[in-house]
This record gives sequence, structure tokens and C-alpha cells, in this order.
Amino acid sequence: MPKPDSSAESLLEKTIFASRWLQAPLYLGLIAALGVYVYQFFIELWHIVGVVLHITHGGPDPMAGADPATKIMLGVLGLIDVVMIANLLIMVIIGGYETFVSRLHLDDHADQPEWLSHVNAGMLKVKLATALVSISSIHLLKTFIEVRTPGLVVNNAAVMWQVIIHGVFLLSAIVLAWTDRLMLAGVKAEKETH
Repeated sequence: MPKPDSSAESLLEKTIFASRWLQAPLYLGLIAALGVYVYQFFIELWHIVGVVLHITHGGPDPMAGADPATKIMLGVLGLIDVVMIANLLIMVIIGGYETFVSRLHLDDHADQPEWLSHVNAGMLKVKLATALVSISSIHLLKTFIEVRTPGLVVNNAAVMWQVIIHGVFLLSAIVLAWTDRLMLAGVKAEKETH
């Protein structure tokens, strides 16, 4: 039979457990960052509208130098980039809070995200790594489109580093997913033996 904890040890354990609430302001800060990305989305959308208005009615061109289809495509890729970063923020805010701070008690909520019911630290890492690969893919696609733009001076070293960084993100996501799968297989095998 384990001996009862001393009051000092009990207080220490409660303090350590309560320290998780120090992360709550960090998640509030990420919510503020999400608001900044919402603002950025509408700025990008306004630029696209400016390009379309220039194409249809003339006037100042907010993205001089490229053909109109390329300008619109780059603008839309910018919007997708902002949305994917916002999705990443949501995953970190909701998943991180649920995993490391406190339950959200959303079991009966009709809009509860499907992935939240089985979120854990390993799965959250894999989802975040996958989101980073997706965001990096959008940036790489934008770079490849810009490289095709006539008259644009291309920094080959910057493009090379962008490809290398994307490859590292991709490799990291694969390794994290593989590691998480191995851990789940180990847990499943251990449950079957008991």
C-alpha cells in the first residue's frame, strides 16, 4: 500500500499540475494572431479585386509586370496561403488547449471538429507537420509561377533554399507520421497481450 503524500508534496503536485494554465494566455495570443490573418486575407482579396478592376475598366495596376491571369493566380495563392496558416492556428489553438491545458467540453456541440474527438500530442504533431508541408507547397508554387514571369529577376539560391526547406518539411512530416504509427502499433500490440 502506498504511503500517503505529505501536505508539502501534495501542494507541489497541485502547483505543477496547475502550471498548465500558464499556457492559456499563449492561446489567447494565437487567437489575436488569427485576427491579424483575417485582416491580411481581406487585404489580399482587395488586391485581387484591384487587378480585376484594372483588367475590366483600366486604371492603376496594383501588380504591374505580370500578365493578368498570373496576377490573379498569385493573388489567389496568397489567399490560400493565408487560409492554410489560419487553419494551422486553429489546430494549434484548439488541439493544443485540449491536449495540454483543459478539456473543451464540446461533446454535444454540433460544430465540434471531427478530429478533436481523437486528438493527442502525437497526432497534433503529425497534423501540424502536414499543414506546414501544405503551406510550404503553396509558397513553392508561388515561387515557380513568379519564376515564369517575364522580366522578373530570379534569385536562384533563394529558390534552391526554398526547395530544400520544403524537402526537409516533407521528410519531417513523413518521419513524424511513421513514428506515430509505430507508437500506435506498439500500444495496440501491448493491449492485445494483456
